[in-house]
Amino acid sequence: YLSKFLDIKFAEVPNGLSAFSKVPSLGWLQIVGFAGIVELNVYNEQVNDEPGNYGAGFLGLRSIGFMNAGISDPEVRKKKLNAELANGRLAMFAIIGMFFQDGLTGSAWGDWANY
Repeated sequence: YLSKFLDIKFAEVPNGLSAFSKVPSLGWLQIVGFAGIVELNVYNEQVNDEPGNYGAGFLGLRSIGFMNAGISDPEVRKKKLNAELANGRLAMFAIIGMFFQDGLTGSAWGDWANY
């Protein structure tokens, strides 16, 4: 169940952008509330005045003690941060393309039977 109280099952939720309208408002409140708690409690300060550097490491594991201190060589660190930035921009471009495709065709994945 997506919501047992409202009797909404996952099988009844369509794919793509039309799924947004099927999530109950309390579900959206839970999602936004959880994101807000993480934002305020985990990602609430910057390290070395670097935008996006919260000192939490990969998946926030450094904040709970599961990771090392990070990359010490500044050139390697700069190269990896630039690669991460480029990959993030590519991912944003790709998801916007999928949103556009879903808005036009009703399917973000396409119908592979047509190819």
